[in-house]
Amino acid sequence: MVSGAGRRTFLIGAGSAAALALGAGPAAARAGSADAMAARILAGVRAPRFPRRRVVITDYGAVGDGTTDCTEAIRDAIADCARAGGGHVVVPPGDFLTGAVHLRDRIDLHLTAGGTLRFSRDPAAYLPVVYTRYEGIECYNYSPFIYARGCRNIAVTGSGTIDGQADATHWWDWTKGPGGTAPSPERVDKDQLNAWGDRDVPVEERVFGGGHHLRPNLIQFYDCRDVLIEGVTVKDSPMWNIHPVLCRNVTVRGVTVESPSGPNNDGCNPECCSFVLIQDCVFNTGDDCIAFKAGRNADGRRVGVPCRYALVENCEMRDGHGGVTIGSEMTGGVSDILARNCRMDSPDLDRALRIKSNPLRGGYVRDIVFRDITVGTVGDSVIEIALDYEGIDAGPHYPDVRGIEVHGLTAETGPLAWYFIGNEANPVRDVLLDDCTFAAMEEPYVMENVEGLVLRGVTINGEPVHGDGAAGEDVSAT
Repeated sequence: MVSGAGRRTFLIGAGSAAALALGAGPAAARAGSADAMAARILAGVRAPRFPRRRVVITDYGAVGDGTTDCTEAIRDAIADCARAGGGHVVVPPGDFLTGAVHLRDRIDLHLTAGGTLRFSRDPAAYLPVVYTRYEGIECYNYSPFIYARGCRNIAVTGSGTIDGQADATHWWDWTKGPGGTAPSPERVDKDQLNAWGDRDVPVEERVFGGGHHLRPNLIQFYDCRDVLIEGVTVKDSPMWNIHPVLCRNVTVRGVTVESPSGPNNDGCNPECCSFVLIQDCVFNTGDDCIAFKAGRNADGRRVGVPCRYALVENCEMRDGHGGVTIGSEMTGGVSDILARNCRMDSPDLDRALRIKSNPLRGGYVRDIVFRDITVGTVGDSVIEIALDYEGIDAGPHYPDVRGIEVHGLTAETGPLAWYFIGNEANPVRDVLLDDCTFAAMEEPYVMENVEGLVLRGVTINGEPVHGDGAAGEDVSAT
């Protein structure tokens, strides 16, 4: 265990007999505990079911030539299907240009093989504004490209493609300031939204949209139940790709996210959700692959809803800032998350497992388990827990981060095995690394303000590393 105010890099040193006595623990018991946790989560997850009715958008005038505006045709097809009791609204093979698509109860938007929804680059296609959330703060803004609010039994399925068409001259350019020095148009609006959230300005008065520059998400379901996103490829979002908010019973299965170039192009960010399954997905993103979130700062405290009971399994992370991440917007609290049997491998993937927050956020992160994670190359640290995110290490709302377990992780190469940074007044607590192998690290680890770190069966660069969490005892290696 290492604690203290100064940041330090620790190299391989002398061993500890007390630490050696800890052993590795029975693998079967560890697996059984994770299986029990998964079973508890899966008990609250069930894919929605839909009537067999099929409504094809070309029957309503949609033309798959890539240039005809199909917004009205798609809207009419959804409306007719909903009035009839729900079913599958089918996007057949073709390239269908559209503006905002809003789902309704009992609607599955189904993209067949060769079917593409190509979203307009005109911001006016996403007006009028809708009730939404931007980086953890509620507001009215441009509609997400595929959106639903307050719906039950909704889905986006199939083997087609959802193309946000964002690039350096459309949407992403909002993050660039004039001449590279002045604040960007998006930053001006973000600062205004943050100030309104801190002052508890009513959400109805936090209106952006036309003339403003807060980028919309590609898919956002807000305050919905029984949600399924399955099979599709999503690409080039203006911002976050898949963003369920305040939802219960969410399944994201077999989805490919190809959005590596854009700023803030997170793959899947469940926020203030419960009972979430993310399974068999591939992420190639410009930011975090998966990030569990729970609101931001004062607005997150106002809403006060945690994100909990989520299972990530059998996923592949190829590019991004973090593979499985919690934060930084986690004010409402995040707990009971299990990620297992995932592969993360790319020099463009900065970190495999990441928890990030700061003393403006508050909230908690606890009861988090990572099991059987295979890591190839990372560009930074394999595991990061940083409570000084954005360089903020003191403030009025210290996050409570404890009860983090990592079992059976193997990592090939990277600069650091782990990077654990607490706050001087608020350490990271109770982290267990069990049966973890870090094969070729440039340096072992960096730690500051950590209490209760336990290492069992951990090796770095072929050398055992031990620690039992006793106050004042350095983590060390024989």
